[in-house]
Amino acid sequence: MPRWTHYRFRSVWDFDVPPALVYARLEDPGGYPEWWPQVRRVEAVDERSGTALIRSVLPYGIHVTVTGLLRDPRRGVLEAALRGDIEGWVRWTVRPRGAGRPGARAVYEQEAEVRAPLLRRFALAGRPLFRLNHALMMRAGHRALEARLAAGREAV
Repeated sequence: MPRWTHYRFRSVWDFDVPPALVYARLEDPGGYPEWWPQVRRVEAVDERSGTALIRSVLPYGIHVTVTGLLRDPRRGVLEAALRGDIEGWVRWTVRPRGAGRPGARAVYEQEAEVRAPLLRRFALAGRPLFRLNHALMMRAGHRALEARLAAGREAV
């Protein structure tokens, strides 16, 4: 039986800057609202945790507590646990683009279970909209970070 409230997401973002620059931006979740329009607010709880409000196209804000699990700049990996309206985990993996192409590739992976009562109520009928909402958010995030990194490179 399908679990209509369970989601797996994967996005790949390519950039024309070194992986270390991409990783540095992604490892600073407090800065996400400065460049990612759908990340409306991030507030630190302690050194490893913070709360976030995320809202994309749908008129509903997702409230989560994000707790860092792994921060490995050498391997380019960031992992965090999610708790709140959605529960699960998220991982960024940042590496050189490869195949002789300069730049970086950031792979975003997420597995989450929807816990918010309203979202659970519309889980079956809303599933295509929820997936589209996430895809639009990720596309906007990629474009915004790409512009932010390009602007930083021009200033150097």
